[in-house]
Amino acid sequence: MSNRIASRPVLGTLAGALLFLPSVTRADPVADFYRGKTMQMIVATAPGGDYDTRARLISRHMSRHIPGEPNIVPSNMPGAVGVQAANYIAGVAPRDGTVLHAIMQNMAAHQAIGGIGVKYDVTKLGWIGNSTDSPNLISAWHTTGITRIEQVYTRELVVGAPGVATSSVYYPHALNVLTGTKFKIVAGYPGGNNVNMAIERGEVGGRGSNSLAAWKATKPDWLRDGKVHHLVQIALKRHPELPDVPLLMELAKNEADRQVLYFLSADVPLSRAYVTTPDVPPERLAALRKAFDATMKDQAFLAEAEKAQIDISPSTGPDAEKIVATVLATPPEVIARAKAILESATK
Repeated sequence: MSNRIASRPVLGTLAGALLFLPSVTRADPVADFYRGKTMQMIVATAPGGDYDTRARLISRHMSRHIPGEPNIVPSNMPGAVGVQAANYIAGVAPRDGTVLHAIMQNMAAHQAIGGIGVKYDVTKLGWIGNSTDSPNLISAWHTTGITRIEQVYTRELVVGAPGVATSSVYYPHALNVLTGTKFKIVAGYPGGNNVNMAIERGEVGGRGSNSLAAWKATKPDWLRDGKVHHLVQIALKRHPELPDVPLLMELAKNEADRQVLYFLSADVPLSRAYVTTPDVPPERLAALRKAFDATMKDQAFLAEAEKAQIDISPSTGPDAEKIVATVLATPPEVIARAKAILESATK
């Protein structure tokens, strides 16, 4: 009896210790790291386009889903058609999970062909997720009278392109070389908005490339009023809203050409992807991925996206890594042929 009484203080001490343990196990080093911090969201384009608008929308909502709820501040870093920003993320930005990047879609393909200025390696970036797999489109202005790609085999269509080494140049040029279309490409516009203004002024008759998501976000009235006709979609499968618009690779005349056009289309599932720097601690990368996935399902985010007519059809960070691996695994002979075609576009 006395032994049982004597043990009560010991039992009380143990009970108190056990009650204390849950507060220790609840400590979250990821939340502790991010709490009170300001993160960057680097956008590789000028303000105003779909990349920029989408990145700012995601920044506003994703911060609530990151442990510690850091603030995310977008900043624009246009230059070298996305290469400057990708190089910054890969080699300059802090490797601690405080810098995000709305990476340009073609960075994996640009690396695969040994593109100019590449100092990044997409396989070493931390892929967080992708917000849409919206197809890219070659489109004609309604006043040209061109409504189908077949017409461009017999009639010249002048299309505008932002920059000189972009998909807006590459897609129509590849079709000219491989299928005999008669696109005339006017390159060097500062941005997509400038191309749109050139279309309205009658300087060009269409765009060499613009995503369906970007058309919806920036020119919904053009779509509503039938002012643009989509001639070709660049994707791996036809979009449900565009069942009668052929895929780029469907226009190939033989299997060798189809493989080149497939390579040019393979990165479209990464239409609006987000990455962080190499060497981010695994637990922080996992937290960023989880926060991105949660944002894509967030009702407030989805409501704002719908109001702004921003298409959301997301995929995960691991899914994005697989697509990158597929692009880089393209057979060398296909890459060499694609590279020769793309290089001839800017000569």
